Amino acid sequence: MTSKIEVLNVDITTLAVDAIVNAANTSLLGGGGVDGAIHRAAGPELFDECYQIGGCPTGEARLTKGYRLPAKFVIHTVGPVWSGGERGEPELLASCYRSAFSIARENGIRSLAFPAISCGVYRFPVDRAVKIAVTETVAELVSSDAVQKVIFACFGEDIYQAYLKTVDSLS
Repeated sequence: MTSKIEVLNVDITTLAVDAIVNAANTSLLGGGGVDGAIHRAAGPELFDECYQIGGCPTGEARLTKGYRLPAKFVIHTVGPVWSGGERGEPELLASCYRSAFSIARENGIRSLAFPAISCGVYRFPVDRAVKIAVTETVAELVSSDAVQKVIFACFGEDIYQAYLKTVDSLS
């Protein structure tokens, strides 16, 4: 199963996978970090489609085309802002992954790449977020053959090392 998981220190907007996952805000209209990078790389058509969707609640996901990205689709998910962990943040983050995988299964998406959802300006502790991401990914890969490849696209050495350590511990 770990053969279906890859950890890369890479710009997610450069990956030629079926879908990349966007760590979006509730408006879906772009922002900073990975969200802004995906919107810039995809072009203005992504903004237009996201505007038509009308937003997304925390813990859920929505699907759009990839437009100018190498990926055919973008799965936008809204991670929780960390407020100490007592406001359902771990459950909401896990829901982001489950929602993204559900969209992947429903749309024949076989390969996808995730950023470190909620680990930037949303301040989710990296080690906890990585454990949730890997746990939900393993659960998906065990329960379904729909997704064949998951890439954790890390931006920065600290997040990259946290994912490597967690994924390597599965072997």
